[in-house]
Amino acid sequence: ASERYILTRIENVILGIVTSLSRDEAPVLALPNRSSWANVSFDTGVGLQMTSGSSVTAIRSDCPSSVTKFAQIIKILSVIYRLVQSNSYATKRDIYYNSTQLFGSQTAVDNIVDDISCMLKIPRRSLHVLATSKGLISGDLCYIEEDGTRIDCHSSAVAVSSNIGGIRNIVSSAKFVLIVEKDATFQRLLDDNFCAKLSPCIIMTGKGVPDVNSRLMVRKLWDILRIPIFALVDADPHGIEIMCIYKYGSVAMSFEAHSLTVSSVMWLGLLPSDIQRLQVPRDALIPLTKRDESKLNSLLKRPYLTTQPHWQKEMELMQQTKVKAELQSLAAIAPDFLTSIYLPNKLRYGGWV
Repeated sequence: ASERYILTRIENVILGIVTSLSRDEAPVLALPNRSSWANVSFDTGVGLQMTSGSSVTAIRSDCPSSVTKFAQIIKILSVIYRLVQSNSYATKRDIYYNSTQLFGSQTAVDNIVDDISCMLKIPRRSLHVLATSKGLISGDLCYIEEDGTRIDCHSSAVAVSSNIGGIRNIVSSAKFVLIVEKDATFQRLLDDNFCAKLSPCIIMTGKGVPDVNSRLMVRKLWDILRIPIFALVDADPHGIEIMCIYKYGSVAMSFEAHSLTVSSVMWLGLLPSDIQRLQVPRDALIPLTKRDESKLNSLLKRPYLTTQPHWQKEMELMQQTKVKAELQSLAAIAPDFLTSIYLPNKLRYGGWV
């Protein structure tokens, strides 16, 4: 989006407010509803995307329950306007500390920035608002940041860039990308020198539910390298949902699905069928809670699961056995089982779905 286009979109919002005031009417902002499944449709190539006629939430300036949010939106719009105009950048943290009393929490800023991005139909990075990344990346990868810094991921873990759009000159001879759900498993792979032992690869973690930068990075690697992308998550509903976010996107960010999802992501492990096949000791398994069962039922009803019969089968097996397992449970077989036997065999013999 060009600078002029962004400024015009913001000016049109403010013009609407001024017009309402000139008519002695209370201004109202209409925000697309980013939490409703009714507002998204599933496309096999793109994932979950927001539909054009999606429902909106009215943020009224004359209503006690929404007046604060109205003021917060106007404040952040003014910050974005200045940033774009001066071609400078700020983090969401900077915006929060600019008016801590108005915003109350960092979460309020995070949500409103995404609401504005959705309302204006402009990606957050084009609004000159950056977010500090929580993800880490390591392996056969070098690239140059927008400011000219050369990043080499070979020798250690590097924080995922806060400005993925500015990355250039990506160089890699990796044979695949491995997305790892948890930081603990990621660190274990690093400690065991996994990338050097097996074959050139890139490993990455979003440390649980991935932030936008981690998802953008996976998409960038897919667009540039076109190599297989595997997910390594716990055999539990939470791990499966995290993998689905990388592959299909989320309802909250469905308005940016085209740049955040990678439909080619494959489930490498830990599969519920692996638990039985490897005869993981019973005392290393955890019974499903009521919440787990509810999450599993909810996942099985999602529109994208109909295109993944093998994933459905694995999830139904979890329903039947009523147990879940963390990747660490493989250590009950042998301390180095994950990196020395499980992953090499899986990758060598095609043990993914």
